[in-house]
Amino acid sequence: MSRINKTTLLSKQLLFLINPIAGGKSKTRIPGLIREHLDASQFDYRYRFTEYMGHARELAKEAIAQGVDMVVAVGGDGTINEVASALVGSSASMAIVPMGSGNGLATALGISLHPAKAIQQLNTSSAHLVDSASINGHPIFNVSGMGFDAEISALFAKEIDRGLWGYIKNTLSAIIKYQPQVYTLELNGVTFQRTAFMINLANSTQFGNNAHISPEASITDGLLDICVVKPFPLYKFPLLAYRLFSRTAHKSSFIEIYKSTEATITRSQEGPVHLDGEPIVLGTKLHIVLHPASLYLMY
Repeated sequence: MSRINKTTLLSKQLLFLINPIAGGKSKTRIPGLIREHLDASQFDYRYRFTEYMGHARELAKEAIAQGVDMVVAVGGDGTINEVASALVGSSASMAIVPMGSGNGLATALGISLHPAKAIQQLNTSSAHLVDSASINGHPIFNVSGMGFDAEISALFAKEIDRGLWGYIKNTLSAIIKYQPQVYTLELNGVTFQRTAFMINLANSTQFGNNAHISPEASITDGLLDICVVKPFPLYKFPLLAYRLFSRTAHKSSFIEIYKSTEATITRSQEGPVHLDGEPIVLGTKLHIVLHPASLYLMY
């Protein structure tokens, strides 16, 4: 992915891509909220409801070809990933109306979780060049990972209840029997092994719901935070959860955070990896690359 030049953007043609099933929340009110709260003197817009996984990416690519200035992802981090992956390296910008279960990237950027307010924010937001990354060529933008949370993401994807409670329920049922894995990490010219409960790749600070795995991460610093969560006694789980929600995870003795522009992580067997919360099965060798200043993001 090539670095794109910093230019001043004046976005006029907008496409809203609405994921009707994201977060288990109804989106029928969104077109009306757009009409009511978007500044018609600044923007011409249209909207589409997505119909299947990958559809948002397809529609965003078509929009770029048609000269649309901004694509607005209405959904969760998975929808954002699809739209952003189509816009990386282009002059088109992406905006977010968060309506997912976690809304990690939007929350980290200070975008309102109330749809009407998020739409109003579009009227005064500006474009920022932010970093993206990739795992074996698959784009990522917020927080991704392997290990325990990837297993939970795979379970969560099958849930009807895709709210916070559904995530908590899956976590509590799986944590008792989960076995940490051994990983070999190559980064910053050093190779070392870690037995890890999970490893997260943080471009932003949080998974979602204000659970901050890497409180000092930045989407504009040209670095990816690689967070190794070491095995911990089960009775320490509430303390670790407290660390996440109090933005002090980087101070935990069970979490090591490395910053790098590239890394290779090797594990003993293939398994799930989550890309901004969406699970996918990948092989034993994972090549991670940071792509600096590669996406225009409105906030």
